Amino acid sequence: MDPELQRRIASQGGKAVPDEKRAFSTNRELARAAGRKGGRAVPAEKRSFFANRELAQQAGRKGGEAVPDDKRSFSQDRALAARAGAKGGLR
Repeated sequence: MDPELQRRIASQGGKAVPDEKRAFSTNRELARAAGRKGGRAVPAEKRSFFANRELAQQAGRKGGEAVPDDKRSFSQDRALAARAGAKGGLR
């Protein structure tokens, strides 16, 4: 199937349900739980970021560069960044 046609069809499914009726948009904990469950479904040795730190670093940089400087909460609030880093280090 043509990738553009596939994209258009998939986007229609997402638009069919109003925001307030989408479970993940109204229930952040449900979304988190689903994300954790999905992450656990793949053994650690088969997770691409687990097996390839360089790939994980590249993805992180790419994601960070996608957000303008004025919208980055950590670049605007060093204390927030420090707390997040400390929290991440405890896991």
